[in-house]
Amino acid sequence: MARKKKTFPVLENIVITDIAAEGKSLARVDDMVVFVPYAVPGDIVDLQIVKKKHHYCEAVVVKYKKLSDIRATPPCQHFGICGGCTWQNLPYDQQLKAKQQQVYDQLTRIAKVELPEISPIIGSVNIFEYRNKIEFGCSNKRWFTREELNSLPPKGDEGPQLRDNIVANNAIGFHIKGAFDKIYPISKCYLMDDLHNQIRNYIFEEANLLGMTFYDIRQQCGLLRDVLIRNSNTEEWMVLIQFHYDRPKDEQLSLTLLEHVARQFPQITSLLYVNNQKGNDTFNDLNILTYRGKDFIYEKMEELRFKVGVKSFYQTNTDQAHQLYSVARDFAGLTGKELVYDLYTGTGTIANFVAKDAKAVIGIEYVNEAIEDAKVNSEINHILNTLFYAGDMKDILTDDFIKTHGRPDVIITDPPRAGMHPDVVNVILNAAPARIVYVSCNPATQARDLALLDVKYKVVKVQPVDMFPHTPHVENVVLLEKK
Repeated sequence: MARKKKTFPVLENIVITDIAAEGKSLARVDDMVVFVPYAVPGDIVDLQIVKKKHHYCEAVVVKYKKLSDIRATPPCQHFGICGGCTWQNLPYDQQLKAKQQQVYDQLTRIAKVELPEISPIIGSVNIFEYRNKIEFGCSNKRWFTREELNSLPPKGDEGPQLRDNIVANNAIGFHIKGAFDKIYPISKCYLMDDLHNQIRNYIFEEANLLGMTFYDIRQQCGLLRDVLIRNSNTEEWMVLIQFHYDRPKDEQLSLTLLEHVARQFPQITSLLYVNNQKGNDTFNDLNILTYRGKDFIYEKMEELRFKVGVKSFYQTNTDQAHQLYSVARDFAGLTGKELVYDLYTGTGTIANFVAKDAKAVIGIEYVNEAIEDAKVNSEINHILNTLFYAGDMKDILTDDFIKTHGRPDVIITDPPRAGMHPDVVNVILNAAPARIVYVSCNPATQARDLALLDVKYKVVKVQPVDMFPHTPHVENVVLLEKK
């Protein structure tokens, strides 16, 4: 027998007081902290509790009694559904205030080290159309909102068949949290250049006209699987379409779609495709085929050009990446005499960006293709004082490596969200550089690592940088010096 789902009471006339982690807002009811999505401080609401723990609960708004005076009107019709943005209803100055507080809270509560005054956050140059890369899932199971489902014909003699046909509609868009096999269709996203939207919508229309099947993740079948679109500040465009060939005619269908896309959008300088038969959409281990143009695009930063392949990492907010790397370069305090280690170097963006001010830069990264791009980026920019190594950071960055290549004067580290492996932290401590510049996309794990580094280093500068307006994500740059 199935367990009866527990129902919770509705809380009435609750005042939203603050912004909490992960973009949720916060209210307090007696001694209980309540986390609420898509509300704004100053809103007065009725809340339905959906999950209850000992000291906190999660709830959703069932009725707005009074809207906050600071509330903004989201321009996007998909806001509150797709999950890509959580803060379009919060003015940008308030978003920055919340992110500044997030950095302060995480560094003080988790790191528990002596901190200088945290510099005011650097806001994004653009708050819309700033993303240079986006990936869309394709599915034969379209996600419908409750309102859309309620508008469908009632079940009757012909109702079930009509209803089932509609629910099984094809879609290109974003995965919905809690429904891994369904895609919510996107018609216009404001975080990217509108050509992204035009390309995606055209692919959807043409695929349907061609009679393509869309991917069914449960059944592991369906031709059209995933669409990745990327653009650069050199006005180049890359499109990768993932297919899943099931039938003999599928390959020809895919080539027909690619030809239609190429003709419709001459702006695309890199049109790629792949037959992905795996159980997931990752493609780093697959052979990517070029249908039209090159297999890469260029990004430009100051006088440098960076080659970006489909498997390469490059910051998704191009203009703000320059702000972020400028802070890192300034914190490094280079005079031209320093040996710099750039950990988690990716395609060597930071390494090449600071190379002109250093004696030499050594970059380390675990993705081999990224390291090959990093070498090419040095070559095309005529940079001769860089070396790059591919492999697991904790395996490469050893005491023997430092003995061979020299003790670094400065270490710049830009790890993934999980932060640095403890072995890497220990090698950094043993290497004992004069300065460490720690660039982080997750201040919580950065704070954990700062606590480990505290045995030898003190934090002397902290600079938050907003890379992702309308989301709770924030980058943070910290300068550490020997005690």
